[in-house]
Amino acid sequence: MDIGQLMFREGLLTGERILVTGGGTGLGREMSEAFLKLGAEVHICGRRQNRLDETAGELTQAHGGTVIGHACDIRDPEAIAAMVDSIWEHGPLTGLVNNAAGNFVSRTEDLSVNGFNAISDIVFRGTFYVTLDVGKRLIAQNLPGNFLSILTTWVWNGGPFVVPSAMSKAGLNAMTQSLAVEWGRYGMRFNAIAPGLFPTDGMSARLSPGGRGGNSHDEMNPMGRHGEMHELANLAAFLMGPGAGWVNGQTIAIDGGGFQAHGGNFYGALKDLGDEEWNAMRQMIEGTNAADKADRST
Repeated sequence: MDIGQLMFREGLLTGERILVTGGGTGLGREMSEAFLKLGAEVHICGRRQNRLDETAGELTQAHGGTVIGHACDIRDPEAIAAMVDSIWEHGPLTGLVNNAAGNFVSRTEDLSVNGFNAISDIVFRGTFYVTLDVGKRLIAQNLPGNFLSILTTWVWNGGPFVVPSAMSKAGLNAMTQSLAVEWGRYGMRFNAIAPGLFPTDGMSARLSPGGRGGNSHDEMNPMGRHGEMHELANLAAFLMGPGAGWVNGQTIAIDGGGFQAHGGNFYGALKDLGDEEWNAMRQMIEGTNAADKADRST
């Protein structure tokens, strides 16, 4: 990302200490880079220490500053507590970006309980666990905090063929609105971003295996294109920055008007697929999952 693509002055986030879950890849990496460029000390977490170290090294080599990677499975509250303990040894966080997620396309009748839990344990429970841990520490020390969650426009109209994710992110939308009110008295802000299509390798492999995911086509968007990473990073930097102090309890779409045009979900493209096509996509997704699991073991 070119620093010129960020719309804010240098040093805007100097003094901020921000944790980005799922910060080693994809949208999390892009937001982490933006925060770093603007002067923040950035902490990133994920399940692959090798990927986190690689990202931290690349970002600090390119921009200087501090990026620290923490291997942590956010499905495990004890692992979260240990990670946040290690961060807090050098000072409290000022911000948390809940970005870690998981998703895959599937007919709901094909889902297993384990398949449902694979998504909800990360997106719904894991995000709440991290938010609760950080929030309680800030309350105990009488400190303000800034919380941002990455959601999707499905929180407003549902997500056919991605029901575990749609349910989980709708729950986080409720969390955002609820804690904005309940914890506002502590000086905490809670907001969310609902991105449209911002292509990443992980997203394409699980939501558009073999090019089947219909909302992956630029021509469906009113603006005829997908989102650019710096556009999302600018919105995240605004919400995490000092100039947005009166923005609280909001979920902001950044999708070029896609939600208004076609609902932003997969229904139109996937509703007519048959068993053979679904089986083929399932095999592709399973292959991607196996490769990721092997990568975590190295």
